[in-house]
Amino acid sequence: MSDLKFSDFLETIDDQNKDFVIEINTFLLKKGCKHNIKLAKRGYTVSYIFGTNKRTLATFICRKSGVKLRIYPQHLCEYEDLLNSFPDNIKKDIKKASVCKRLIDPDACNPKCIMGYDFHLDNEHYQKCRYMAFQPTLNKETNSYIKLFLEKEIACF
Repeated sequence: MSDLKFSDFLETIDDQNKDFVIEINTFLLKKGCKHNIKLAKRGYTVSYIFGTNKRTLATFICRKSGVKLRIYPQHLCEYEDLLNSFPDNIKKDIKKASVCKRLIDPDACNPKCIMGYDFHLDNEHYQKCRYMAFQPTLNKETNSYIKLFLEKEIACF
């Protein structure tokens, strides 16, 4: 479905978050990301591919709870303390995310799966799944932290 456009995705975003989604899209494209837009079961996904290794940096995903931005930090260890400054609702979601089976036992998950994240938050050690760990819901309280997270990650490249 190569004919999907960002404007189609944007039409599905609530008015409270539309400007933020545009801001993130503009920011990531200016930093050299390419976006890939697909139609999924629950709505659009917009993935941002960055860097020479062509890995996904972030993906907008639609859920019943609202639009989320799933972030895939490759350099989390360089700015891990940032997580402690996040509001409680983001921290709560990170803490309740699924454990990375592969970090605990490399044979417990698909060998093609990219391992998750090993980090500390609020002086506790976590090993979380790459696909569940960092996917805050867009809202007035979280948006500035989401942007800061992306800025920190891109600054490490």
